[in-house]
Amino acid sequence: MKTISNPVLSGFNPDPSILRLGEDFYIATSTFQWFPGVAIHHSKDLVNWKLISHPLNRVSQLDLKGVPCSGGVWAPCLSYSDGVFYLIYTNAVAVDGWGFKDTHNYLVTATDIHGEWSEPIYLNSSGFDPSLFHDNDGRKWLVSMLWDYRMGNNVKNLFGGILLQEFSLEEKRLIGEPVNIFKGSSIGITEGPHLYKHNGYYYLMTAEGGTGIHHAVTMARSKSIEGPYEIDPANPILTSRPDTTLVLQKAGHGCIVDMPNGEWYMAHLCARPISTTGRCSLGRETAIQKMMWTEDGWFRLAHGGNNPLVEVEAPNLPEYKWEPEPTRDDFNSDRLNIHFASLRIPLGEDMLSLKERPGYLRLKGKESLISTHKQSLIARRQQSFQYSASTCVEFEPGNFQQMAGLICLYDRRNFYYLRISNDEKLGKCIGIVAAQNIAFSQPVHDVSIEGWDRVYLEVTVDYDQLQFYYSRDEETWVPIGPVLDASTLSDEFNNEMAFTGAFVGICCQDMSGKDKHADFDWFEYVERK
Repeated sequence: MKTISNPVLSGFNPDPSILRLGEDFYIATSTFQWFPGVAIHHSKDLVNWKLISHPLNRVSQLDLKGVPCSGGVWAPCLSYSDGVFYLIYTNAVAVDGWGFKDTHNYLVTATDIHGEWSEPIYLNSSGFDPSLFHDNDGRKWLVSMLWDYRMGNNVKNLFGGILLQEFSLEEKRLIGEPVNIFKGSSIGITEGPHLYKHNGYYYLMTAEGGTGIHHAVTMARSKSIEGPYEIDPANPILTSRPDTTLVLQKAGHGCIVDMPNGEWYMAHLCARPISTTGRCSLGRETAIQKMMWTEDGWFRLAHGGNNPLVEVEAPNLPEYKWEPEPTRDDFNSDRLNIHFASLRIPLGEDMLSLKERPGYLRLKGKESLISTHKQSLIARRQQSFQYSASTCVEFEPGNFQQMAGLICLYDRRNFYYLRISNDEKLGKCIGIVAAQNIAFSQPVHDVSIEGWDRVYLEVTVDYDQLQFYYSRDEETWVPIGPVLDASTLSDEFNNEMAFTGAFVGICCQDMSGKDKHADFDWFEYVERK
């Protein structure tokens, strides 16, 4: 039996929206404060997946400058109708705390999923996690959760239910008045809605319980799109709670897809804690479960119960493997590798250049690592508990405010940075700067590397253990600093709202404002399964 091995999208790939178009499957996932926005993966067998695009690649589509950590793009919805792809997304520009939130919802379209997507159509700002439902009568409906800031005795009160409102394709706007069609089940924290139509019923799938260890997928149905909706008596239909021994935790936020032969599957969010700390440094990932419809018209896991499986029966489709990704990027292209992302803004030639010195990536130092505006930083997701990453950099800092190097980070509050800088006594030097919930530290004294033209930097991560190294010749590697706790780069360690995952990459800062640049010859990322 062919199987799907979960998670199918490892590392930070949350809030999946799955779509089948003929023989092709696509999954869109959240990217939060990372630019470009929304990650779309492609598969032909539900087993093997490849990152193919980021549709929100212009500031006119996605303005993230100044958004808080774990703000930005939330819960995209990818759909298709009459030759057009539709992508709905939230730009959460203010999310701190449990009071007010500013979450703006937009729609972009494309006729080619690989091509350029349209300028955005503004929808509303009343909540987040919107999705678009294309009814078979030609009408289109937006469903999204309603954020209610008024404090009650139950946190459920902040999640005010699911709003339904018609979208006019001709007018390119929502029309009519929104209707609150579902206040949620007893689980509460009702969000992530998707509407489906099957055998005469409208089915409303929601995420409930919060996107942590109590997360769940719930269902309700109605003969009318406006309700009333009957709650599935077996809810939740998918959850990891209360079994902490399951490999896949936080199971929730589902989206379903049918097969050509009538089988059904569900993509859903999950996370895998490190056993020693209970933290999920890989962030929230995407898994797939096989589903079935019962005789009385409810949706269930095909294997029974409501817990997610790691190994799932795959559909009877021809295997389609993608070419393996190269581990080393020599920066010989004039375009940045698709796996790299920047923080909040695209990096123009004033910050990043692949042309000024062919064969090198030049980063021009801008603001510090705590900035939410202009950071000269590119990084890729950590997608394995065990990996190594390395780079070679040429950098001649003139003072301690200029630095460049190799970074492992969660966000501006939590990172480990092996950086080259300049000290009045040591001259050119190397050392580590770190932040844990924004508390700054230097775990080791700086070491002089005066006279070194090229410096090789490396990090190895083994679950919760992180060790930095440096070398002059790429042959003799010297460990620097203590073994650090890699699990701090996680939602669970962060003492603010946090929904992303660990990244590893390269960066350059010049806090003196002189735009000192660093040249990186290559970057390598190797997973050790």
